[in-house]
Order: sequence, then C-alpha cells, then structure tokens
Amino acid sequence: MRTISQYEEFKEIIASEEPVVVKFFADWCPDCTRMDFWIDPIVDEYHNYNWYKINRDQVPEAADENDVMGIPSILIFKDSEKLAHLHSANAKTPESVKAFLAEHLSK
Repeated sequence: MRTISQYEEFKEIIASEEPVVVKFFADWCPDCTRMDFWIDPIVDEYHNYNWYKINRDQVPEAADENDVMGIPSILIFKDSEKLAHLHSANAKTPESVKAFLAEHLSK
C-alpha cells in the first residue's frame, strides 16, 4: 500500500480511470493499528487494484471533502468520484472489509 502525503497527489491518484482503494488512517488510532495486522492478505486478494493509505491528519482536505468522519475508513474512487465508502464503524474486521470489497469490486 503506497502512502499519499500531499493533497495534490491524492487528487491525481483518485482521477484514475481504474478504481483505486484508499485507506484513511491516523497514527494515534488503535483501530487503524489493528487493521494493519490483517489487511495485507486482503490487499493481496485484490491485487489487481492500486491500494493507497492516507493519514487524515496530514492531509485533512482529502478527509473533509470525502466525509471521512471516523477512521479507519476505506474508500473506492474512480475518475475523481467516490464510488463507495466503508465507514470506520463497519471497518473493524477482515470479514466486513472483504464484504465491502466484494460488493464494490471484482477480484
């Protein structure tokens, strides 16, 4: 998962003609740290998509304009449009993340 550290970089990445997956996190977030323990096999399963992570505290504009109120949150973008948003309350288990991705992406 590549890190996005600038707002302009975020805008370029989400403008992709192919869907991209972006995980919003923060260094102080315990649920984000827990997700790091189990997310890699899911990223591998959906390896045909580009995955990114963005620290919502370092790039607050990206979080604000996409209604990322809680973290971790997983969003799918294509052509600069948010296609899907897995809110933090529903992003706490591998099963919930897999179900979200299965609904919105193909393997």
